[in-house]
Amino acid sequence: MKVLPSSAQKIVSSTSLIKNPGCHDVSPFLRFNKFVVLAMLLAAVVFPLLIAKAGAVAGVLLMLIVIGLPVLYAVVVYPEAGILILLTAAYLVMWVIRIGVNFPLGTLMDALQLLLIIGFFIKQKTNPDWSFLKTAISKVILVWIFYNLLQVLNPIASSKQAWLYTIRSVAAVTLTYFVFVYQIKTIQFLRLAIKLWLALSLFAALYGYKQEHYGFFAFEQAQLNDPLMISLLFINGIWRKFSIFSDPVSFSYNMVISSLLCISLMTGTFKTWKKIVMLFLALFFLLNMLYSGTRGAYVLVPAALVLIAVINYSKKVLVMSLIGGFLIGVMIIMPTGNPTIQRFQSAFKPSDDASYNVRKKNQKRIQPYIQAHPIGGGLGATGVWGVRFAPNSYLAKFPPDSGYVRVAVELGYVGLFLICLLMFTILKTGISNYYKIRNPELKAYCLAATTIIFALNIGNFPQEAIVQFPTNILFYFAAAIISISLKLDQQLHKTSTDASHY
Repeated sequence: MKVLPSSAQKIVSSTSLIKNPGCHDVSPFLRFNKFVVLAMLLAAVVFPLLIAKAGAVAGVLLMLIVIGLPVLYAVVVYPEAGILILLTAAYLVMWVIRIGVNFPLGTLMDALQLLLIIGFFIKQKTNPDWSFLKTAISKVILVWIFYNLLQVLNPIASSKQAWLYTIRSVAAVTLTYFVFVYQIKTIQFLRLAIKLWLALSLFAALYGYKQEHYGFFAFEQAQLNDPLMISLLFINGIWRKFSIFSDPVSFSYNMVISSLLCISLMTGTFKTWKKIVMLFLALFFLLNMLYSGTRGAYVLVPAALVLIAVINYSKKVLVMSLIGGFLIGVMIIMPTGNPTIQRFQSAFKPSDDASYNVRKKNQKRIQPYIQAHPIGGGLGATGVWGVRFAPNSYLAKFPPDSGYVRVAVELGYVGLFLICLLMFTILKTGISNYYKIRNPELKAYCLAATTIIFALNIGNFPQEAIVQFPTNILFYFAAAIISISLKLDQQLHKTSTDASHY
């Protein structure tokens, strides 16, 4: 008698359950759904009565409890649901803040990430697997987190409170990498998460398109009436668009990485109609990138296309790259009166860019400080936390205007080396994994993630590319996809090998 392999046994077992539906128990997820239904029915009865007796505030608090408790339970107990909630919240949080919701949503995002981390440790208790810590990316990330934690002992730091407020978000966002790597266990869920990413980006692009062609909503226009906002966003007679994000930079970088995701997916063995949809989405995302007026984003797409052509070398990709390069070249040199195209062209002439020259002078001015402080001036010393907790310090008045410059100033050239090492390790692993993966779909996912990290790596020099939602979450999600795609490919190959032996 031949013994079935474990994978085949699981298939037989699941098949028997389908044939005999009375043989299986109600799943925890179904029980959770029943809990949600009961909670909603209870709220439908209690909610109007509470508003009538205690006012609207009490009703809102009850609604938050009714919605919040199931969400809290889902994030901790069902990590896949938690990941989808995190991706959605990362996209929408700045938009909700802009609408005028008077609630500490930043703290809520920190709490959401903390719940996912708690769920991660709970799962490790019941199903321990620390093998992902052996990868090069995991090791460098752990060193990066540890170095940021050590900054609390930095004797040069002007404020411990600035460190506390900064490390809270830095550590939480960075640790999501481990949540993604451990909790994403199937190609079906990875596919779903990427579809959600594209859907949210499409919503953001449609919102930006609306701002460009139909104007801003009243609550947005009220904020734009501020003189500071006018000086920053009203350039050459047109408004820079920001869509649902905090600023035009976040909008443009999101459109760039979303377009690169679509372009990379086109290299996979997907159906023709899906590739046509990906092409349409990529072009629509790039159009919205132009609406943002962020020159630092314009150079990222040509650079990333070169990487795609080199890694995925073939005649078809080479022809597509040459056509894309030719069209970009035409856009750069063609005469035009369109202010959006003119701003795009100026990105390739940095010496004529006044804002670039200001950044260059600031970076030159801060170089002696960086060279004299190997571990920097303290985490959170620049930017909003520096101004809030140490307003009279030298660094609080310095505008970093660059992710790498900020790291060099706050964490010293030691920190700058570590962040560069992290970028190098992720890219090296991505390229290596791409050539190891056999499954065409997973291969396309790995290429997309590697290309996105490459683009954000370049974009982190002219701007702070990976500090705002949702790009900070998407950065570590892309880094995780590089590891996940190889892991899933190895599992699929092992399963097919076992089945062939059977």
